[in-house]
Amino acid sequence: MIRSAVTVCLVEQARRGPFVFHQDLQAACTAATHLGFDAIELFAPSAEHIRQLPLRRLLATHGLGLAAAGTGAGMLIHQLSLCDADPARRRQAEQFIADIIDVAAEFQAPAIIGSMQGRWNDQTDRTTALSMLSESLGRLGNRAAQAGTILLYEPLNRYETNLCTTLQQGCELIAQCGSTAVRLLADLFHMNIEEASLHSALLAAGSAVGHLHFVDSNRQAAGLGHIDFTPIAAALKQMQWQGYASAEAFPLPDSQIAAEQTIQTWRRLFGQSAD
Repeated sequence: MIRSAVTVCLVEQARRGPFVFHQDLQAACTAATHLGFDAIELFAPSAEHIRQLPLRRLLATHGLGLAAAGTGAGMLIHQLSLCDADPARRRQAEQFIADIIDVAAEFQAPAIIGSMQGRWNDQTDRTTALSMLSESLGRLGNRAAQAGTILLYEPLNRYETNLCTTLQQGCELIAQCGSTAVRLLADLFHMNIEEASLHSALLAAGSAVGHLHFVDSNRQAAGLGHIDFTPIAAALKQMQWQGYASAEAFPLPDSQIAAEQTIQTWRRLFGQSAD
């Protein structure tokens, strides 16, 4: 079963970022339930911040799940990455992610590693950076498994990383990391830039795909760009894929309309929500 989710950002520094709802978690949950989403995906400043939220009560009140928790605030706020040349900084990055893994697992949700994967540069060559990233994914994946969840690794487009930019590269990386609990986050915005065929890339990745960012070519809500979603839906159905199709999109023209557009496109492709 393909379930629907919508992003909620609580990070002040990401106020202009590609998240449908910003700042007001209660209002976001109310809107998500009203529109028929199954879950929210949360982007928060830290694990400690999540623990201080009335998250469990809000999810229960509104009949929502937690689809995933992002870790990108570690990069955005603290400039932490898993490929930092400084071992102490790498340990800080791992700990930041590990803490979010632990709190997300309390809601049976995975954590996402996107921007915190970092980049190779003059201090750290590509081979070394990929080795660092793979080792971190292995350790963090094992931590997720021990907590009863999985870890999501997101290949990004060439403008946001110079490591893994395609699902195939992501598959190769997680196959080498030493943990069976690491899956790929397939983001349609990044894929539209990097993949020759979104349909074929999804089929080739198969069971390695653990989560989907359901968004259009311009990072607006699905249906407001030029992606053809019909073959994507066909690929997911052929894969018998089960997971969340989560809207990580700009709130354009506003949050409500972006959410409405997303759920309308989701219903057209995948049927009515569980709610």
